Amino acid sequence: MATGYELPVTRDDVRDRYAAAAIKVLGGEGCCGSSDSCAPPAEGPLGELYSDAERAELPAAAVEASLGCGNPLMVADLHSGETVLDLGSGGGIDVLLSARRVGPTGKAYGLDMTDEMLDLARRNAAEAGATNVEFLRGHIEDIPLPAGSVDVVISNCVINLSTDKPAVFASTFEVLKPGGRLGVSDVVAGDDLTPAQRAERGNWVGCIAGALSFAEYRQGLVDAGFVDVEITPTHEAAEGMHSAIVRARKPA
Repeated sequence: MATGYELPVTRDDVRDRYAAAAIKVLGGEGCCGSSDSCAPPAEGPLGELYSDAERAELPAAAVEASLGCGNPLMVADLHSGETVLDLGSGGGIDVLLSARRVGPTGKAYGLDMTDEMLDLARRNAAEAGATNVEFLRGHIEDIPLPAGSVDVVISNCVINLSTDKPAVFASTFEVLKPGGRLGVSDVVAGDDLTPAQRAERGNWVGCIAGALSFAEYRQGLVDAGFVDVEITPTHEAAEGMHSAIVRARKPA
């Protein structure tokens, strides 16, 4: 899975960038411009990723803090009573939407390493009156939940930020129940791009330079034990770099 070049930033760099985004929202400054997100600049921070109805369900601060490149709920196919985990949950937009879909008998977890984002997410959950949500502090490479405890794992352009993606895939596989599902949005590089060309495309913490290729992403999931892996590009985030939806399943 090695991409053949030295990582340009550390986990702390990623945390600092997202902490600054949360502080802006907590301070009432608003966030985030297209340069802060993985979405193409022409679409703005949310573009058409979430419907008007979905945005209307949420506190304004949850919408303002969205830094994703897609809408993982479009592919997660959540059902009442399920337990869902959002990797890198940020301001909580996907956790709160998931909580509504799994209902009072279900549970939605959000995992984030940034204290400021966790503060913002908990404030948003309280404002939304969500009682079936819980936000956890931790790293997506070592998920702090019991093995076999989650039905569905979602994520919105966060796995791409990890400096140890095989660990993310392995930890995700471990916490999923047998037959559990992965449904994420992420940025994926064209197989024809060299590691150096990926690095030229943009800032690591802007979700571009750290992207795996389609082949690397697929192989990483297979190596972790996933089956039925599908990676479908949705739009171009930069030349040769694609926002994509990723589906996979843990064998029953």
